[in-house]
Amino acid sequence: MSADYREIPQDVRDRYWAKTRNLTVVILVLWFIFSIVVPLMVRPLNEITFMGFPLGFYMTCQGSLIAFVLLVFFQNWRQDQIDDEFGVGD
Repeated sequence: MSADYREIPQDVRDRYWAKTRNLTVVILVLWFIFSIVVPLMVRPLNEITFMGFPLGFYMTCQGSLIAFVLLVFFQNWRQDQIDDEFGVGD
């Protein structure tokens, strides 16, 4: 954070942290879905095939990894927007 962060009024800081917290909660919920819920649903998903593989197998082995990488990039992109909106970006 930049040194001028302490000069930002408290109400603006509270809104900044509220947006950051909400983003974090959304990312963690999506992470939970792809890391816990999808693997628990492997049997029903295996009845569907994708690229010749059972969908449950594909989602557990490849889909979750792709989702995690996309979540990291989305979180970084959105947090940069929040930082710029409140004037605390680099």
